[in-house]
Amino acid sequence: MVLVSGELIQKHLTENLVTSAYHLLERDHETQEYLRMANVMAVTRMGYNDHGVVHSRIVSGSSLELLDLLQRRIQPAIVRDKTGDLTDARVVVLLGAYLHDIGNSVHRNMHHIHACYLANPILEHLLAELYPNEADKQLRMKQEALHCIYAHDDPVACLSVEAGIVKVADGTDMAEGRARIPYHLGKVDSHSISALAISRVEIVEGRSRPVGILVDMTNPSGIFQIESVLMSKINMSGLSDLIEVVAMTRGEELKTIPGREETRFRRQTETHSVS
Repeated sequence: MVLVSGELIQKHLTENLVTSAYHLLERDHETQEYLRMANVMAVTRMGYNDHGVVHSRIVSGSSLELLDLLQRRIQPAIVRDKTGDLTDARVVVLLGAYLHDIGNSVHRNMHHIHACYLANPILEHLLAELYPNEADKQLRMKQEALHCIYAHDDPVACLSVEAGIVKVADGTDMAEGRARIPYHLGKVDSHSISALAISRVEIVEGRSRPVGILVDMTNPSGIFQIESVLMSKINMSGLSDLIEVVAMTRGEELKTIPGREETRFRRQTETHSVS
């Protein structure tokens, strides 16, 4: 059972290439200034919740945790398409997760598009350091990371496992008022009440699926965030059949999405359609 937090990324710094990528991002002046400005725009000027470096670290750790669980069942796109190995997939997921929200430094509207053109030169110089003398691989890795960044926005369909992972991980940063629907800080409405109801999010092996996401709430109003934010991302991730979400109130299970009955019905339907 793994808690989604800013410290989770440290668990995944076990491979030299992934560790190098993370430290390059943390030390990259341009990246850090974009993330700082993302919060100036989102928090200071719009009165919204955090979209800066803390969010980047949380989503990076959550993404790598999801990848570790999912790669036991499915191959990342890079491995499947024979353009890289599992370590390369981890690097792509990390780069996409860390940089996905830098477009907020331009504007919240179309921020996933702004993020792509801002990230392009950053990815070029980081990948040149990570994969020296491999120009073709640098280009492939850059495009995979840009797809992760572009597809993290809710309505965009993910075309790779890596992008789907970043999209879902983005939705897991929702504990203690960090929910991904931007809501006005200090304003009392359904968005803020629902966001503040979520006390912790954990990533585990699912009971019926490879991944389980446990969302513990102080009261059932947090269901709004689960269904409006996390489930909307899961449903557009391409990974919905591999993830179950368990909503809990103070440790007691309230609702499983999909429910066990729904899962059983789907399997029976698939069996009949095949026969």
